[in-house]
Amino acid sequence: MRKVSIQAQTHLEIDGIEGFFIRKVTKFGNSAKVDCPKDYLGRTVYLVII
Repeated sequence: MRKVSIQAQTHLEIDGIEGFFIRKVTKFGNSAKVDCPKDYLGRTVYLVII
């Protein structure tokens, strides 16, 4: 599996979003999932819908 590099930032501006979710990264479940390296399991993330 290829590694995804993270660009560390403290500020982000996005125009034209439809909404966003704040969730924890989990291993599996009954919800829709987004590809994410397992290094981030248990971390809180923002999923932005454009």
